[in-house]
Amino acid sequence: MLFDKFAVAVSLASSFAPADAFFRMSCPGRLVRDRLDPIVNPGGLSGHLHNIAGGSGFASSMTFQQARNSRCSSCQIKEDLSNYWTPQLYVKKRDGTFLPVPVVGDPQDTNGGMTVYYLQRGINGAKLKAYPEGFRMLAGDTFKRNFTGGLDAKAVSFNCLGADLPETNNIPNYNCPSGLRAQIFFPSCWDGMNLDSPDHKSHMSYFTGSEYNVGSCPDAFPVQMISVFFEILYDTNLFRDEWVDGKHPFVFSNGDPTGYGFHGDFLNGWDVKVLQKAVDTCNDPSGQPEKCGAVTLFSSAECNACKLPSTSFNEEDKSPQAALPGCNPIQSGPERAKTITDCQSPTVTMPLNYVDLTKTKSWEYVGCGSDDLNERTFSSTSIASDDMTVEKCVDYCSSQGYTFAGLEYSKECYCGNSLAPSRAPKLGIFGGCTMDCAGNSTQFCGAGLQLSIYHACTTSSCQNNAFDLSQAVNTPMPTPTPTPSLASLVVMLTAMTARATPQARPRAMREGT
Repeated sequence: MLFDKFAVAVSLASSFAPADAFFRMSCPGRLVRDRLDPIVNPGGLSGHLHNIAGGSGFASSMTFQQARNSRCSSCQIKEDLSNYWTPQLYVKKRDGTFLPVPVVGDPQDTNGGMTVYYLQRGINGAKLKAYPEGFRMLAGDTFKRNFTGGLDAKAVSFNCLGADLPETNNIPNYNCPSGLRAQIFFPSCWDGMNLDSPDHKSHMSYFTGSEYNVGSCPDAFPVQMISVFFEILYDTNLFRDEWVDGKHPFVFSNGDPTGYGFHGDFLNGWDVKVLQKAVDTCNDPSGQPEKCGAVTLFSSAECNACKLPSTSFNEEDKSPQAALPGCNPIQSGPERAKTITDCQSPTVTMPLNYVDLTKTKSWEYVGCGSDDLNERTFSSTSIASDDMTVEKCVDYCSSQGYTFAGLEYSKECYCGNSLAPSRAPKLGIFGGCTMDCAGNSTQFCGAGLQLSIYHACTTSSCQNNAFDLSQAVNTPMPTPTPTPSLASLVVMLTAMTARATPQARPRAMREGT
């Protein structure tokens, strides 16, 4: 079915003129879901929870070079180590609790993900420019609760898939059998001087005229950039029984049940020369990046393994909870939402993604490795159980005389005596072991083809492979220089730190052709 939908998207894309060339980048896994926003709240906590995609250099405060030093990305294109984020969508259940809405194809909410489009919308021979080093911007307004009518309002839209209905600028009050696609189109015209602005918008503008996605740039914003567009396909149909009195039960993490306050952030981490080449030459009508010779790609497995541990603010982000993370009461408008100023700062901790068995069982956590259906990483023996825990798997493998135990897909346990280097955890890669253990939701038991690996050890040698966030970026080696004060440049990670398949060509790409 996914193949058929992709074929439809390619077919529609092929019907458009070369002047509307584009390339589409899948971010099949989220990097992290966290209350961080280095654009709006640098160095601190964001007011609400975000889904964040892109390079592993992401932090509460960061530079362009830190983004470029990312060891991996949750998005396909290797030369793009940018970060992209939007607020998380929740469902308010009939019992009053809140639960994150997963993306289509990820019902257990382990990967998340989005799709990012880069569209070449130059007119009258305009040469489009790549985003420069250090560039950042946002689109949308978190405080909006009604349709204000400007181009920035039109640039936020929702597509109800599986229903033959027009797109809307708010969350529609009808069920979407194939999911609800949230879409946001960023402004394309730059003032040519400022890499950012106090409101993170004023250095950019939408086109002149009545269309947000095509046209000429205003005189005060003479530099036309390539256009960027996000889409996230939420599996809202999972919650069709949660509607009350014909009204949808959905609300974004900023307390917005309307959708008018949907927004997105972009922090550039591209190799700028490569992006400019892609802007100039990636014009295959399919939009597939693999048909663009300017870029190289990570595999889906590599993208899904590129994650950061989520910081814990004593606010659950996954299981049903009494309130939205942060101080975000539901505000329906139509007046603008109010900022809550008496919000108590949460206690910040870094939860472990493993169980410490070094003292109780003399087993150590090795990290998150990979598996293969055709050739298992640990093929000696295995069990599966609906009450699987880390301890249960380790005890089983130990009793069978094996020194490695690997937990996968919540309830599977595999044993062996050796670990091939190609399947072992990689330096600086946190891995995609994000599924709760079937028998203990506070523990992690791998994911699809991802293994939470434990190894037998002696008391004196036992040491868990705890992920250090500084591993998420490559630290440049010192550059020899006769000046001691310039002896080295070290990029530090300052945060505690974070599949949507295109179903049809979005309105942002259809209009103005």
